[in-house]
Amino acid sequence: MEPTGARSWSGSHRKATNCASVCALSSRPPTNAVFSRFLPRPNASASSISSSVSLKLTRSMPDRAPDAANATQADWLPTRSEDAMRTIHPSACAFAITLLGTLALWSSPAIAESWPQRTVRVILPLPAGGATDAAARLFAQGLSARWGQPVIVENRLGGDGIPAVTGFLAARDNHTLILSFAGLITINPLVHDKLPYDPARDLVPIASMVDNFFAIAVSETLKIGSLEDFVMLARAQPGKLNWAATSGLPDYIFAALQKSAGLKLTQVSYRDFVPALHDLGEGRIHVAVTGLSLLLPQVQSGKAKVLMVTNHERSPLAPDVPTAKEAGYPDLTFSGVVGFYGWRDIPAELRERIAADVRAVGSDPAIGARIASLGSVVRVGTPAEFAAAIEEQRVKIAAIHQTIIKQTQ
Repeated sequence: MEPTGARSWSGSHRKATNCASVCALSSRPPTNAVFSRFLPRPNASASSISSSVSLKLTRSMPDRAPDAANATQADWLPTRSEDAMRTIHPSACAFAITLLGTLALWSSPAIAESWPQRTVRVILPLPAGGATDAAARLFAQGLSARWGQPVIVENRLGGDGIPAVTGFLAARDNHTLILSFAGLITINPLVHDKLPYDPARDLVPIASMVDNFFAIAVSETLKIGSLEDFVMLARAQPGKLNWAATSGLPDYIFAALQKSAGLKLTQVSYRDFVPALHDLGEGRIHVAVTGLSLLLPQVQSGKAKVLMVTNHERSPLAPDVPTAKEAGYPDLTFSGVVGFYGWRDIPAELRERIAADVRAVGSDPAIGARIASLGSVVRVGTPAEFAAAIEEQRVKIAAIHQTIIKQTQ
């Protein structure tokens, strides 16, 4: 028969173990829908408190029962300290559960409400002085006024935006954002065998900011007036015309046109696209695909003609130029969406807070007018809308990329 003392020790041990288990379980996020709105993931500090309480409770009892063969009956009798522990353990466990619930409710909303506590850095993988850089600085000024902290735009160039991403990830905090074109997610995984970041996890879409316009232009030496005229000319002279495009989305835009219209042109590559614009004006390059604002000087001098813009709407800088859909090629519709991304652990509440502030800044008519004068349009929305725009672009580009691969095999 098991000694009475052994049963008492075993029961006490089970209570302590069960209490510790409950405490450990309490660090999980609540499943109730009311709580899940506020806590999309467990708070780190709450988990650490749970672990600490659980550890202390389990360490307060021996790892195994005493050896009954070498113990007297008195050795098996519970002591006052054991009685006290039976009383303290449930109380401590209940306190830990209450504390964890309070932290779960307060943690994420509190972070969103108190953020930012210091300067916010916005890393931009584009050069200073361009249209996107100017738009970034306009938004930075507006966001700084709303947040009560400086917002600094940092230009980090090169390598399809990869140096900008690595700098962004190195910060590993919610006071560093990246403002970029969608190609970091939609194009880089297709053209780089290995990336120093995970496109699906490391860049969390927060809010779009602007939509840049891309366009297809031809040299005036071709003497054509529409996209359809160009298609007919190119079909009649397979392989004799050439084209150039800035890297990234414009490359895929013209590849899509060649596939859709059954064209064959020779691509000319440029390390710096400024000479390509000059060659377009002189007739050495027949077609150029790039940002609309880069093409306008050649257009205004009468040396080039814009045949279409790839966006869903016409550009305020070239209201007479049709969209891809209006030109008869709806499959060539691509948006040049640029927006803010946060790092992978950004709290959902903070993500929504930043998106709301970006929308508020973008609703300022003065900012909208200034950005329109740069050749872009304000495009703000929710995190879900930004993510959907990125996914739409990713799917289209992936299909074009597969076609290019098949053609080269």
